[in-house]
Amino acid sequence: MPSRTVLKKFILKIFKEQGFRVERINYVFCSDSYLLTLNQNHLAHNTYTDILTFHYSENSQPVLSDIFISIDRIRENARVYNVSFLEELYRVIIHGALHLCDYDDKKKEDSSVMRSMENEYLRRYVPREK
Repeated sequence: MPSRTVLKKFILKIFKEQGFRVERINYVFCSDSYLLTLNQNHLAHNTYTDILTFHYSENSQPVLSDIFISIDRIRENARVYNVSFLEELYRVIIHGALHLCDYDDKKKEDSSVMRSMENEYLRRYVPREK
């Protein structure tokens, strides 16, 4: 498993390539129930999710964000999609970074673009488990 330093460089490279500067991103790894409560309280959604990204910075300012990731959802999605836990974790981390780079996934065509970007970054930066 890559070190935190390798992961940090990987994430920062995404932002640099997308033309964004980073002030601070806090990653909070939590349970399904904790993320469900955040989803209900902040977005009025009563559904489980793998990630919630809170973007606090203004348009031209460096990125300031909190990203909450459900380890329970990562584990379940890795099983469902038949990928390793690490690959699914990286996919979700990339997904959150792309949201902070103004990519959206609400519409089908936007979701397709985001998935393509996720796959490209996974291919380029994430070591495959053997």
